Amino acid sequence: MKILFVTSEISPFARTGGLGDTLASLTAAVRAEGHDVTVFMPRYKCVDIRRLGLEIAINYFEVIIGNTLEATRVFYKKLDNGIKVYFIEHPDYFQRDELYGNAIGDYQDNDRRFTYFQRATLKAIEQLKLSPEIIHCHDWQTGLIPVYIKSIETGYAPFAKARSVFTVHNLAYQGNFPPDSFPSTGFGWEFYKSDLLEFYSKFSFLKGGLVFADRVVAASEHYSREIQKKEFGCGMEGVIAARKETVTGVLNGIDPAEWDPATDKEIEANFSAAAASGKKVNKTVLQKENGFAADEAVPLIGFVSHLTAQKGLDILIPAFEKMAGLGVQCVLLGTGEERYHQILRDLARRNKKWLSVHILFDPRMAKRIYAGADMLLFPAYHEPAGLGHIIGLRYGAVPVARATGGLADALEPFDAESGKGNGFVFEDYTVEALSDAVAGAVTVFRQDKPWRTLVKNAMESDFSWSSTAKKYSKIYESVKRRHFKISKV
Repeated sequence: MKILFVTSEISPFARTGGLGDTLASLTAAVRAEGHDVTVFMPRYKCVDIRRLGLEIAINYFEVIIGNTLEATRVFYKKLDNGIKVYFIEHPDYFQRDELYGNAIGDYQDNDRRFTYFQRATLKAIEQLKLSPEIIHCHDWQTGLIPVYIKSIETGYAPFAKARSVFTVHNLAYQGNFPPDSFPSTGFGWEFYKSDLLEFYSKFSFLKGGLVFADRVVAASEHYSREIQKKEFGCGMEGVIAARKETVTGVLNGIDPAEWDPATDKEIEANFSAAAASGKKVNKTVLQKENGFAADEAVPLIGFVSHLTAQKGLDILIPAFEKMAGLGVQCVLLGTGEERYHQILRDLARRNKKWLSVHILFDPRMAKRIYAGADMLLFPAYHEPAGLGHIIGLRYGAVPVARATGGLADALEPFDAESGKGNGFVFEDYTVEALSDAVAGAVTVFRQDKPWRTLVKNAMESDFSWSSTAKKYSKIYESVKRRHFKISKV
């Protein structure tokens, strides 16, 4: 099947966080499933033509934005795996130091920048005579693509047959702009109404994808249900609930070759589910590095994350001293809100025997924590997908997590009697619920046979990108057979 991805970023060309890495892995995995994969993204300043060896796909063509004709070029690069990535150029819009904004805030013309990107992408598809069967769009920066292919007569026959899939990685980012942004899209004002693109007196890119795509996919199955409710719907819950029959969730994966404790060169000793002794070596090294007593019998708990309220810092910090009574050691790594930095530093100074805090971004240290910790904490208030718990499972660091979003999808509570499960899960967002979950984990840790079973279960959990790509392949097939029809505007 011919799958065309439209995204505002993809590694290694441009990334600001998880989206770029996710798209790099997902497109490669979909390609490995046998699909023909093409990608469109902007040519940002960081996408250097000479360094990357880009070639010209289209020398120049014009795109209408509002009442203006704007010229562009399109470059491309064919990757080793056969994927062809196309780059939409516009010096005024994309030759900037950052992708979306600077220290002051978002770029004021992001509406025009990404309207241009989407319209130019569709024009380039036509110029290149591509015939995608599925156009897979990601986040608000691509939310108008499903609207264009369903509502505007382009005269390009393949668009009449193409189906759209729209993945929401985080509903909080919506691309909402004042009404005066609307004319540049080329849509008539009949589209600017509450059941289409208007959202609380603004024009919403995200809502375009939610309303017009043939299938809406959230970053996890649990998250796809959460966003249909007011608490996590960010005002879009009614829009999504109205389409619940065509809304699903697919959990992101990891590359098992990249995250493999059996071959990882950045950890002290390699290990696997079948040969786990190296895990103890990594634990001892981590204990010594953090000034703790090197004692195999003491539970070593890690936390690797952004230090924000969303990640559960408001219940984690008061829970630390409750954990101390359980005889544990804790090591924390991350950066985030300054208010948490100071509180954590002060707490660590007073409790050096059992708490070590590292306020920095250090991927190598993160791997050493995954490899050495017995458990990892994920007390998130909200987590659409997340990867830390999946990496933790791979490295035998058992997650203790709140049942939200991707955490709930990946983790099955461990039952010592049956020997099934791969982690510990709690429901309520309270200090007590987190503390009780940690206490339960510590109890199992002190039982040798159940703990070994649990760690083996964790390490054998399959959350590879191959599994994710297979789920998307089924979605593509179902959309191709039966697409969503919207009433004519």
